[in-house]
Amino acid sequence: MPANILVVEDDSQQRSDLAEMVKSLGFEVATAADGEDALAKLASFPANVILTDLVMPRMDGIALLKVLTERGDRTPTIVLTGFGSVDQAISFVHDLKAFWFLEKPVQSEVMRTLLERVLQQNQLIEETQRLNRQLSYRGVLDELTGDSRSMKEVFSLIQQVAPTTASVFINGESGTGKELVARAIHRLSPRNGGPFVAVNCAALPDTLVESELFGHERGAFTGAVERRAGCFEQAHNGTLFLDEIGEMPIGTQAKLLRVIEESKVRRLGGKSDMPFAVRVLAAMNRVPEEAIRNNRLREDLYYRLNVFQISLPPLRDRKEDIPSISAALIRDLNKKHDCRVTHLHPAVLQRFNAGSWPGNVRELRNVIERAVIMAGQGEIQLAHLPGAMAPVQRDATAPTTSGDVLQMPVGARMEEVEEAY
Repeated sequence: MPANILVVEDDSQQRSDLAEMVKSLGFEVATAADGEDALAKLASFPANVILTDLVMPRMDGIALLKVLTERGDRTPTIVLTGFGSVDQAISFVHDLKAFWFLEKPVQSEVMRTLLERVLQQNQLIEETQRLNRQLSYRGVLDELTGDSRSMKEVFSLIQQVAPTTASVFINGESGTGKELVARAIHRLSPRNGGPFVAVNCAALPDTLVESELFGHERGAFTGAVERRAGCFEQAHNGTLFLDEIGEMPIGTQAKLLRVIEESKVRRLGGKSDMPFAVRVLAAMNRVPEEAIRNNRLREDLYYRLNVFQISLPPLRDRKEDIPSISAALIRDLNKKHDCRVTHLHPAVLQRFNAGSWPGNVRELRNVIERAVIMAGQGEIQLAHLPGAMAPVQRDATAPTTSGDVLQMPVGARMEEVEEAY
């Protein structure tokens, strides 16, 4: 597909000649009479390179590039300059980051060579940015490992919503990785240079929730011996993650809604409101609609936070991810405990696939952490698993086989029956 070149020149004859030259080199061409005309053309003509004169009426080349720079438009620009203004063109290239300059009259082969170099650099920059994005996503999503369709959908949603300022409601069972999703959204967002503040609403006593969220002045209540900034102040220009928001007292939820809507907070005992710029992410491990029906979650707060929803599947519904999750956990835990474990024995993986994992990935991590410590190096075997998952010790009541008949003792567990079979 040919590249698009925008020619910006106020002299109609020179503009026409440049357009014909560029077109003869195999490029798609659009023309503009000055900077203002160029900005209007760029709305419908996605230029790969801009060729612009320096001196033009209404908006000259310098003003044009300044506007593009302010907009964040980094389209490579080649400055066309007349005799005697080369020094100005060099300054233009240096100060305003134009790609290069050409002195009029322009020779066709010189134009071809320069345009090809610009486009090659464009391609290299785009490829570098693409690879950096992939590495960035991989870096922040590693702990959310998975090749299953459901997790790929989660990754896609994270990457779509992260660059925005929208509130996100994260839903999923305990241990599925809701905070990991919140941290990934933060790290892939424009706020990644700001703080990430996580609050577990279920872990806070009812009497301290408002102080934790909104802060307090000295003497606001018994025990308030000094001023304390709340979570919204701490997360200014960053992200606030409210985990298990359904465990927050219903009265506090009403105050929280007002704070979020007004983007202002007043400390307990304070006399004035303080503005803040915070992106709010919320999560809970129960079905939101049920929490609303049971008066555990305010409906208006839920709809204010649920601009964008991400639901995490339980581990039992994506067991095909267990091998990749286990491998990632082993790498992480090797570093943590200075071990050299390499992999899972096939029997261990089989045992993992047979598990129901009510604690989800958190439970799997705990099991693997113990096994990594027990093994120290090499492979993780059945003997390294905790009691409930380790091999059953056989005794006189153990199952026996005779020919094609399998005999099981009364009261045998289903896991024992399956293993014996």
